[in-house]
Amino acid sequence: MTEPADEPGRLDRLRARYHWFDHMVRAGQRYQNVKGDFYAAGITYFTIFALFPLLMVGFAAGGFVLASRPDVLADIESRIKTTVSGDFGQQLIGLIDSAVQSRTSVGVIGLATAAWAGLGWIANLREALSQMWEQRVDPPNFVRTKLSDLLALLSVFVAIVLTIALTALADPSLMTKVLEWIGVPHADGLGGVLRAVSLVMSWAVSWLLFSWMIARLPRESVSFRSSVRAGLMAAVAFEIFKLVGSIYLRSVVHGPAGATFGPVLGLMVFAYITARLILFATAWAATSHDNLVPEPVPAPGPAVISPRVGPDDGLSARQTVAAMAVGAVGALGLSRLWRRRRE
Repeated sequence: MTEPADEPGRLDRLRARYHWFDHMVRAGQRYQNVKGDFYAAGITYFTIFALFPLLMVGFAAGGFVLASRPDVLADIESRIKTTVSGDFGQQLIGLIDSAVQSRTSVGVIGLATAAWAGLGWIANLREALSQMWEQRVDPPNFVRTKLSDLLALLSVFVAIVLTIALTALADPSLMTKVLEWIGVPHADGLGGVLRAVSLVMSWAVSWLLFSWMIARLPRESVSFRSSVRAGLMAAVAFEIFKLVGSIYLRSVVHGPAGATFGPVLGLMVFAYITARLILFATAWAATSHDNLVPEPVPAPGPAVISPRVGPDDGLSARQTVAAMAVGAVGALGLSRLWRRRRE
């Protein structure tokens, strides 16, 4: 039995009954209307692309450290000789020596490439977040845009470093070592408490990071208060996703194919899902009731009066006969009236 056309559908009734469901539908519509998947794919590309120059910077930093500590370099080379025999061990030693010798050029090229790739990454991310807020800002000149993106990139880098540091401090084993270092004895049940504390701290740090990104990275900064709930939702989903991702990586790295391609595919999936999560959370914040702006109703257009002009076909045959009959009756009546007056 079909529903009448004037009654709302099941989806409309659910949206009217549950406000959270209506909010989710509005966020999904905003995400699809501004092509959120397209921006998430762009963010993923620049994320993977920026890893290679960062690895170059890491190799250069390691080269400077080994150049300043020849004893450490000699110890590493001796361990390689005892562990890896044959030509492969000599090749590894040659690679380490070449990395130490070319540390300056590799570091300069890596920094320049990392800055270029990082600016592309932050520009794509800021544009995607601005689109979720439906910000139509006229872009400033090229120099001001790049300087703004550079400041935003440095801010994101500092925020991510702080997040990683706090997350590392929340590791139960590291917290146990810190407690032992400050003189706190290990007690029974302390491991479970530290694990719970680490999970809460990791979730809280992710919450602050996502809330800051949603509120401050768009081209026009928005209210931080409106981004707190969206950041909370993103942080909870991110922690669940990290748990599932760790299980996936442990299951695929055992075989030779998984060891070769599993980490790369896992990194791509991790970057893509994280980008979609951030963009959807931003769309959620942008479609909350306190951020919805009524759309202006445009004025109606001017009225155009166009008179209809068509050919005159005249009277039809029936109309002509009727008119002649009416005329004859009228003439007969007038003639009788005239005669009565004369008499």
